[in-house]
Amino acid sequence: MDAELFPRSRVEVSPGAVHVPDWLGMDRQRELLEACRDWARPPAGLRTVRTPGGGTMTARQVCLGWHWYPYAYARTAVDGDRAPVKPFPAWLDELGRRAVGEAFGAAAPGPSTSSYDYDIALINFYDGDARMGMHRDGDERADAPVVSLSLGDSCVFRFGNTDSRGKPYTDVELRSGDLFVFGGPSRFAYHGVPRVYPGTAPPQLGLSGRLNITLRVSGL
Repeated sequence: MDAELFPRSRVEVSPGAVHVPDWLGMDRQRELLEACRDWARPPAGLRTVRTPGGGTMTARQVCLGWHWYPYAYARTAVDGDRAPVKPFPAWLDELGRRAVGEAFGAAAPGPSTSSYDYDIALINFYDGDARMGMHRDGDERADAPVVSLSLGDSCVFRFGNTDSRGKPYTDVELRSGDLFVFGGPSRFAYHGVPRVYPGTAPPQLGLSGRLNITLRVSGL
């Protein structure tokens, strides 16, 4: 993957959904990785998410700003150690705004990026066997674009439609450093991760597995 015949370029996967390859440089990726390691430590650290039906998500998660649990938000880790959720840093808000601006430019769906106040981060860790089923990010009270950043192993990111978990959908390979933003008509599209490719993380990053940092505006 280091020697591409054709460099990867920005792609609009569907209206309002944009993939920007290699958006994060290696230094920035390392900074985010170290921050994720700090956030993953207790209290209110990395946990296994349990669904109301008694199942468990194979990707483990830690939250910032607001704690997500199926299917609501709280200020404490209500399905974990019940500690107060870790604060959402201002620099992540700035990163989210910049991501939307660079993904969409002047054609950003909805309000201008200056009106977005990103205040939630969901950080999911995938080992080689982890998956994420098709779902919608629909527990927020705002329709601001969702910002997704990838670190570590590559994965198949399946981006679907707003009506059902089935077809039509598009499979996108997300690699370490990639940005994916979805808003406007694609804000509530179903999406998931059917496969992770173990051992594909950049060696210089020092991460085994995949981290996905998802930034959202709560509207709460």
